[in-house]
Amino acid sequence: MTEQVDHRVAAPGRSNLDPAVLAGAESFARTWATAVIGSSYVPMTRAEVAEHLQALTEVLVHALYASPFRTAPGYEIGARLVEAHFTGTDTLGRSVQLLGDDLLAELGIAPDELMRSRLAALQGALAAGYARALRERTLAEQEAIRAAVLDARDQAEAALRASEARFRAMFTEAAIGIGIADIEGRILDVNQALQEMLGFSVEEMRQYNIRDLMHPEEGSGVWRLYDQLTAGECDHYRAEKRFRRADGEQVWTHLTLSLVRDDHGDPQYQVAMIEDVTDRHLLQNRLRYQALHDPLTGLPNRALFLERLGRVFNNRARRRAGLCYLDLDGFKVINDSLGHDIGDQLLVEVGRRLDHSVSGDGKLVARMGGDEFVILVEGSRDTQDIVDVADRVLRELESPIRIGGHELTVSASIGIVERALAGTTAADLMRDADITLYWAKADGKSRWALYDPDRNAKEVARFTLSATMPAALERDEFYVDYQPLVRLEDSTVVGVEALVRWQHPEFGRLAPDRFIELAEETGLIVPLGRWVLRRACEQARRWREEFGESAPFVSVNLAVRQSRDPELVRDVKRILDECALPPNQLQLELTESAIMGTADEPLEALRALSEMGVRIAIDDFGTGYSNLAYLKHLPVHELKIAGSFMEGLRAADEEDAVDVQIVSTLVQLAHALRLGVTAEGVETPAQAKRLHRIGCDTGQGWFFAKPMKPAEIDEMLRR
Repeated sequence: MTEQVDHRVAAPGRSNLDPAVLAGAESFARTWATAVIGSSYVPMTRAEVAEHLQALTEVLVHALYASPFRTAPGYEIGARLVEAHFTGTDTLGRSVQLLGDDLLAELGIAPDELMRSRLAALQGALAAGYARALRERTLAEQEAIRAAVLDARDQAEAALRASEARFRAMFTEAAIGIGIADIEGRILDVNQALQEMLGFSVEEMRQYNIRDLMHPEEGSGVWRLYDQLTAGECDHYRAEKRFRRADGEQVWTHLTLSLVRDDHGDPQYQVAMIEDVTDRHLLQNRLRYQALHDPLTGLPNRALFLERLGRVFNNRARRRAGLCYLDLDGFKVINDSLGHDIGDQLLVEVGRRLDHSVSGDGKLVARMGGDEFVILVEGSRDTQDIVDVADRVLRELESPIRIGGHELTVSASIGIVERALAGTTAADLMRDADITLYWAKADGKSRWALYDPDRNAKEVARFTLSATMPAALERDEFYVDYQPLVRLEDSTVVGVEALVRWQHPEFGRLAPDRFIELAEETGLIVPLGRWVLRRACEQARRWREEFGESAPFVSVNLAVRQSRDPELVRDVKRILDECALPPNQLQLELTESAIMGTADEPLEALRALSEMGVRIAIDDFGTGYSNLAYLKHLPVHELKIAGSFMEGLRAADEEDAVDVQIVSTLVQLAHALRLGVTAEGVETPAQAKRLHRIGCDTGQGWFFAKPMKPAEIDEMLRR
């Protein structure tokens, strides 16, 4: 026997219910009583039925509001309906339908997504509890009948007539169908319940063999069990089976087939006890459909899609498969501006178009959630098959969609993956499709992107760097090189720019272009920048201790995110104090676009730093769109001309007149604003001489020195 599990839930106190909800529960209980009275024989008056159902309704109401939410009360209500003899064929269906249609309205509960979800779960639990209790009751009846049948064989001849009478009464009056056949399967007798169930008279039934009534699509496992029983290898078995009715319809049943042996132990008869479970089966199918389909679009949902994808990988006949992972572009704007109702209708129409454009054997369109859809193509021949599907989808979405007086244009980004199934998994396919969808959106939307393993390897490496960066900072994997800033008039090193490097244990030495952007995206640029600032200031103090007033100042790059850090001024002051470094020995560099777009609060921080004595420089000047009138009000001391302008400052006979004029103008502008000027990217003697003639103050570049270790800077300073 199956182990019994107690799902009983104590009835809630009425005092816990709101009076309005209580009144609604009473009204619903009366409606429920009216619906089920007459569908089952119940030894209660109408008032007693209403009172019993009201108690069950109150259990449901408490379950709807319970936190945490549990479905056990629904299971208990189903069992209690069976205990009270509400076991008619229509009782369960009427009850489940009534709960879904009327309960929330009677209680005055807003039918939001949470309450609908909870009510659906309680409906399913009620059906499960009802089915289990009814099955246990039926099994108990079946066991009693079987015991009676087997007892009849062993009774003494003196009690045979009485035993036969009891069996005949049980056989005739039993609520479940009973049939007796010989060992060859020829039907000998059936009771009234089985005749009504299958629609045949007893005479018609006797013309059939058991095999004639079984559904032709029954699995081989059922036939194997049947053959074992008729061969005497087992005494009974149970199974869910379909039988053919006289009108051609099919009946789902729970069958218990037992073997009756003669005095010598040889098989003699078969006794079948059959319970009609068609309603329960249909309800289970309905609940399964609801669980595996999107309620809005009617398309398969994520669960069904993953189930289908798993079957593809288990099917050896399919050698390849492809996915189109689709996301609507700008759907959130439509939802936010026109409302979720318009958004829902748009999703329904998109789902319809996708289903219409992608049809045929081996193709499945599913809604994954939100505005994401996925298309599975089984047995694809090559990548072009999936590209054709994606192109067809994009064309299908081009025509406007008219909803509620609005003409909406919608596009989609699609990630495409197509490959052989050998050597990969369903999870790999989904992951790569999701990654490729992100690429499609990043590449400009309204397009498809094809999975590229090389690009993915770079993305993985990028992610690896991002993930390991915080620990790398703690393990001192970063270090600082310094590039001299040389006065053009006398080639004296007046400053150095601090440039951070990463000595990665796996990828080796990494230049800033490999990780600075990642640091800005993850927010690690703030602690990393603080670390570089401290290291640079500590080094500047050591140079000052050794070289005195001729020691170079240090110039440290300041990222946009750092300039907006509210702790910036305090951090800089604390580091300068702890390093005992005069503020004028520190220069902070911001790019032109960053400092020109700086809001009031960050600008105040730069002014505070400038007033403290810290030098402020604009890096890569000339590459942005500076407001020159605004420039004179900024707390800036130095302009660093972008290295791209140095290309035109070659030998006199090769000079680019435009670049020369631009650099001359920038130098004049800076000097007019009483700012110093540093030229970046100086690589030749001709460029250095030309810059000096133009009036540029300082140069920086490979002509003077590449970024180097502090010890190498020491040697330059000593020379």
